[in-house]
Amino acid sequence: MDASSVESALDDLRRALAPHTAADWTVRAGDLDWTCRDTAAHIAHDLLAYAAQLASGADDGYLPLDLTVRPDAAPAEILRVITAAGTLLSTQLRAAKPDDRAWHWGPTDPSGFAALGVNEILLHTYDITRGLRTGWLPPATACAAVLARLFPDHPAGDPVQALLWCTGRIALPKLPRRTSWTLRAAVE
Repeated sequence: MDASSVESALDDLRRALAPHTAADWTVRAGDLDWTCRDTAAHIAHDLLAYAAQLASGADDGYLPLDLTVRPDAAPAEILRVITAAGTLLSTQLRAAKPDDRAWHWGPTDPSGFAALGVNEILLHTYDITRGLRTGWLPPATACAAVLARLFPDHPAGDPVQALLWCTGRIALPKLPRRTSWTLRAAVE
């Protein structure tokens, strides 16, 4: 996974959410405890954090920074913040060398940060669209790439369903819904 993967996921997010900026974003985002608005702000926060981690080369923990989206920001403005944060991540991914490492529960390479960003975008867009009742599902190709990089022990079958199961969003036949999971972005 790389910068173009993040940009593609951002395009998917905008296509899924931009037509619904006039909806009520104070409703719960799917099964999360957050609202759609808070979930969107969280996407931006994590994308910025991934870009900052990689840019700094932080090797032993997370940088002490947080992104705060103003409480009065409208959904369309929050989508612009997500785009800005995602663009910073993709720009940093393009600038990074393949052997660069930064902390995310261990030394993580640029492809790991790209996968983390795509995962964040896809899953939380799914959560928001569940809250807004739009019926959107993430694209299978992107889900397969995230599974391959972050969840190597994922179940076989449809990659969309597998990613939703791996991250505790759904149950699968013979596999109960997860209540916790671990991403494997760090490299040995």
